[in-house]
Amino acid sequence: MKKIILLFMIIMSLNTWAQVFSGTNAGQFLKIEVGAKAIGMGGAFVSLANDASSVYWNPAGISRLEGSAASFSHNYWIADTKHDFAAIILKLGSMHAIALSYTSLSMADMKVRSEFFPEGTGEFFSAGDFALGLSYGLSLTDHFSIGFTAKYIGENIWHMSASTFAFDLGVIYITPIEGLQLGMSIANVGGNMKFEGSDSFVNYTFDPLQSGNNQKLYADLKMDQWELPMFFRFGISMKILNTETNSIILSADANHPNDYSESINTGIQYGFRERVFLRAGYKSLFKKESQEGLTAGVGLVYYITEFIPIKVDYAYADFGILNQVHRISVEIGF
Repeated sequence: MKKIILLFMIIMSLNTWAQVFSGTNAGQFLKIEVGAKAIGMGGAFVSLANDASSVYWNPAGISRLEGSAASFSHNYWIADTKHDFAAIILKLGSMHAIALSYTSLSMADMKVRSEFFPEGTGEFFSAGDFALGLSYGLSLTDHFSIGFTAKYIGENIWHMSASTFAFDLGVIYITPIEGLQLGMSIANVGGNMKFEGSDSFVNYTFDPLQSGNNQKLYADLKMDQWELPMFFRFGISMKILNTETNSIILSADANHPNDYSESINTGIQYGFRERVFLRAGYKSLFKKESQEGLTAGVGLVYYITEFIPIKVDYAYADFGILNQVHRISVEIGF
């Protein structure tokens, strides 16, 4: 446990150093949170991490799931974009689990415009982002779990693309205090992203005043490299009521990104007979110029058979001047 905490501290020191000397980061779609259950609780989920969206919040959670599961979500995101997430988790006994996940942000094709053709040249371009992850979770004891995710990240716009590899690390600790859990995770530790492609090719005139100069000398623009949006989360949750009929969970997460100010997420969940859930939360407390705020959600669990549950979750999130975002997630256990 001490070695794991020391590893987090080392990575966080590198994270802070990068924050001082870095500018705008690539891979901003990695900040879009997944899972209607987590979002309904204000994104305060790193210490709970008890559904398939754990691969995003804290991969240590996948080893603590009751069984294997598959999760899907499709959301209409801000500015007419679409955000999709899918994950499949396979339990390997009571202590181990592996998971495969896919996240994407896409948009409809757009017209290519120029100063001479403001209504379009007749061409169209597309842009999109994706991340493909492979996770492993291990419950070292009944109280302590650890998890890792390795992922391949890609972005593209028209004829340009960028890609890199990154990893996530997370731990969950169930304390001796009944109902109290702690969680930590750090995400997107990896290489920089650099766009490459035919759109960076130019015809270069070395010296227009020199006779015999080649006006069609092919050159490639030097593109800059950009860091990923690495961030650290620390969370705490407490089940303050736990009976056969009713349950109440309070949770809070502290977030430290490498490209913006720190913030706190808070959430609450009420459960009735482990079949119906009501959730509420508040996101991005103390975050500078944040448009996020109130969240709310509901969840339903229905058992097709004794061992095959279907979980449907809905979440609402207020984004201020950017209006609201609605999310629906479906998870099937097997």
